This record gives sequence, structure tokens and C-alpha cells, in this order.
Amino acid sequence: MAGIEHITVEADEAGMRLDRWFKIHYPGLGFGPLQKLLRSGQVRVDGGRVKTDARVQPGQVVRVPPLDVDAKKTGPIASHDLKHGDDYDLLQRMVLHEDDKVIVLNKPAGLAVQGGSGVTRNIDKMLEAWTNKKGEKPRLVHRLDRDTSGVLVIARTRGAAQKLTAAFRERDTKKTYWSLVRGVPRKHEDKISTWLVKEATEDGDRMRIAKHGEDGADHAISYYRVLETAAQNLAWLEMEPYTGRTHQLRVHALHIGHPIIGDPKYFIEDPNWAFPGGIQKRLHLHARKIDIPHPDGGRLKVTAPLPPHMVQTWNLLGLDLAGAERDDEE
Repeated sequence: MAGIEHITVEADEAGMRLDRWFKIHYPGLGFGPLQKLLRSGQVRVDGGRVKTDARVQPGQVVRVPPLDVDAKKTGPIASHDLKHGDDYDLLQRMVLHEDDKVIVLNKPAGLAVQGGSGVTRNIDKMLEAWTNKKGEKPRLVHRLDRDTSGVLVIARTRGAAQKLTAAFRERDTKKTYWSLVRGVPRKHEDKISTWLVKEATEDGDRMRIAKHGEDGADHAISYYRVLETAAQNLAWLEMEPYTGRTHQLRVHALHIGHPIIGDPKYFIEDPNWAFPGGIQKRLHLHARKIDIPHPDGGRLKVTAPLPPHMVQTWNLLGLDLAGAERDDEE
């Protein structure tokens, strides 16, 4: 049993309830015993008596009396104990950027971000493999559709999650996608502004264009520009969602008459258009780049390479992927 400890509250623990703080630092200490220690004044914050629902702030000092529980060994499994697990290995292969506050992954197409019907494996569940010694699991701060590949930002700490989530909410982020669409838009650069509403179908939830004022409708704005074309048959678009609605880019591509190739929900067959041979019927939408404020200041800019099925298509069509990648690096 250790002697009296004085532990300073860390920056990423700002606003945390005291009972939650103890759950992280001393996972073996039950709620009842903690209340007893607080009532008797053995646990104090900055020298003063407190209750379990008190909120701790960075720099405050928590007095912890000798306890019969170990601060570390009874806690969740540390990530290094899971290094040989499948989830840990797969996550490690996805990492594009990593520091003590933020991890950026290149999510493969077909892997869900969160659980749901028919989902056996998802990023949110896999992140348990990266739980740290304090019991903190990295947190999702935004989403990607299951069939969309590319840049996915993960917060390592509670404080980082709050700042990153706010950046997405306040639209202080710039997300750039690459897609391949049917046909070539008449305008090579344009803004798409519509209202979208979610409706239930036999194939699951689907978004559709709605009228302004329709119940449940949200305003959605996207920008696109044509990077290259394959005859008049296909166009490689750079797309930027200004808002972040479900399936937004996919619905907007359909709305302008140029649905994304291989989209299982929104690609409507055209009898006058033949699907090119050799191209996989998988969604050709990739979250290529993100530019987001870093929780510690400055901006974080990360780029994700295309998934294999899109590389195959670009090679088949002779699109200048290498040139575009060089432009991205400049």
C-alpha cells in the first residue's frame, strides 16, 4: 500500500467529475469506498473537502490517502499488451499521422466507422486496442461512410476530442475528397446548394433532395471541380463538403446528374451508358485530405493515398495520379 499521494490534474482532464477521475486513476476503488473517503475528508482537492460530482480542473492537486488498490494493475489492459492482436496490427497499418493528442488513419473502403446492423467489425470498437494505462480509449470526432475510404481523425484524449469536435462543428476544417463520376459536368467548377432529408427505405436509410422548410430537412453545400476526364464518359472530381450531412457528396453528385461510380445507394443505371469493363463496382469516393486546427495550436494537414480499387481504375483509364499527387505535395 502506497503512502499519501498528491496528484496534479492534467489538461485533458478539465471538467471531469471527481468520481470519473478516480475511476481512471484507481479503477479498483469502488464508488462506496470513495464516498467514505470523501465524507471523512481523506480525499481533498486543493486542500478542501469535495463531493463525488465535483468537477476537477487542470493544475488542481488531488490528495489521495493510502489505498488498498493498485493505481495501475487493476485497470484496463494497456495497448502494449495487445500489440499482437489483429485489431492493433490493422490499426497500426492505417496510421498516417500520430502524436500525443491526435491520430489520423487511412480508413479502408468497406470498414465501418461505428457499429450497426450487419456490422461485425468497426473502427470505434477496434480503438479499444489503443486504450492507455489510464483507461482512456481514443475517441472518434467525425465519421466516414462505410464504403468511403480515406482520412479519419481520432482524438487521443478527452481534451483533444472536445477541441477537434468543436472544429468540425464550427466548420474550421477543410476536407477534400476525390471521386470518379459518370459523365462530365457541364460546369468544370461549381457550388451545389440543396436541402437534404433522410428517409427509410427497404435498403436502409437514404438521403434525398428536399424542399426548403420540409420537416427534418438540413441545408447542404458542396463544391467541386473537374481534375481530369476520360473521354466524355467519366470525370475525376475534387469535392469539398462545406456542411457535413450524411451521404452529402454522394447525393449531390447524383443531383447534378453525375453519380459516383460504384455507389450502391445512389448510382442509378442509365440505359445509354455502359459501365466500363475492368472497373470494380465499388464506391469511388475517397477522403483525400484534411486541414484541421491541432489541439495544441497550428494546423494539421494530412493526405491519404488512394485505395487499391481506385488506383486500379486510375491506371486503367490512364488518369494522371502521379501528377496530382505531386501537386498535393507542393
